[in-house]
Amino acid sequence: MLINDKEVDISSLADVNGINLSYANFRGADFSRTDLNKADLSYTNLTKANLREADLIGANLSYANLSKATLCGANLSYANLTKADLREADLSGADLSYANLRNANLRDANLSGADLSNANLREANFWCADLSDADLTKADLSGADFCRANLNHIKFEDTIF
Repeated sequence: MLINDKEVDISSLADVNGINLSYANFRGADFSRTDLNKADLSYTNLTKANLREADLIGANLSYANLSKATLCGANLSYANLTKADLREADLSGADLSYANLRNANLRDANLSGADLSNANLREANFWCADLSDADLTKADLSGADFCRANLNHIKFEDTIF
């Protein structure tokens, strides 16, 4: 891939903290256990990417395509996922506390056991999503669509509807 007109192979990097990778195509890429804290991944194609247990604290994933991506156990706290496409993504056990998922598409996503406390989920689409055992404490759910979603055993303390 080209970064600043130079060919760079980031597949072997363990730490790309703060790097600008916006608009890149990482379809099917393996970023498992990679440090992507504060990385700019806006408008990036991460369809079917493996981000299992990746660190994405404060990362910008706005408008990113993460459909069918694996994010099990990933740390996305304080991440910006505004208008991100997370259809059929696996976010089970992920930390999305304080994340901004405004207008995100999480249709058919697996969020079982995820931490969404204090997250901005305004107008997000959770159609048919699995949110069983998720923590939505103090999350803002204004205008979110939970049609046919699995909401078993959700924690809803001080949540805004």
